[in-house]
Amino acid sequence: MLSPMRGTRIFVCAQPCDMRLGFNGLVTLASNLLNADPYSGALFLFTNKRRNRLKILYFDGQGLWVLARRLEKGTFRWPEITSDEPPRIELSHQHFHILMGGVDFKDTRKRGWHEHPLQEA
Repeated sequence: MLSPMRGTRIFVCAQPCDMRLGFNGLVTLASNLLNADPYSGALFLFTNKRRNRLKILYFDGQGLWVLARRLEKGTFRWPEITSDEPPRIELSHQHFHILMGGVDFKDTRKRGWHEHPLQEA
């Protein structure tokens, strides 16, 4: 399981994308469509219309990574937006793991007790 470091921002492109895109195409989507800096060290998640493929764009400070995943069964339960919202959604680390684990966002609800701020020593 991919586990980004604490402090890494995670952005989801809410609209489906062409999964044939490689490094340059995904950089263009991240900067133009999501209005974000693809070289910021954030994770950028993209999926296709059928929601059975996922690509993640990540810059580690030296070069770009493109990670791909194809589900043999089922689909990713992608967050939905209304048509007047921008296509970029920022996910918490908890929601990222929920998405990667195949849990439907619609069937979940946030409860106050599960998130605790870090205590400083």
